[in-house]
Amino acid sequence: RLSLEEVLQWSQSFEKLITSKYGPMIYQTYLETEHSEENIKFWLACEAYKKITSQRKRISVARKLFTNYIESQAPNEINIDSPVRKTIIRNLQEPTESCFDEAQRVIYMHMERDSYPRFLESKFYQKLKQNLQTNSNNSTVN
Repeated sequence: RLSLEEVLQWSQSFEKLITSKYGPMIYQTYLETEHSEENIKFWLACEAYKKITSQRKRISVARKLFTNYIESQAPNEINIDSPVRKTIIRNLQEPTESCFDEAQRVIYMHMERDSYPRFLESKFYQKLKQNLQTNSNNSTVN
């Protein structure tokens, strides 16, 4: 269950949000409300990609990541510069677990600087905290 303590920790740093149990899912839900969820989806997909041990599966997933997020006009195109994109294209010849590291780092910084502060200020996050505070107050009364 989502606790008030976990939700309050999210405001301490983006790292705490992104590495907590429910943070990435809640953050993605918030980003969907502003139609900018491609960054968190890409970041999470990269985390999963790094855990792939089979080279055949890695090649297949690397291609999917490229067509979904990296290539120009991709359905969920992320905002990375041309040198990073070109590095990934080169890396796709022989995909390794670190193939998307630079793009993932750039996207992490975008989220940390841009959407994370908006998330903390949002009615979405404030309401979540308020609901959990109300629930924890009610449960201490019982």
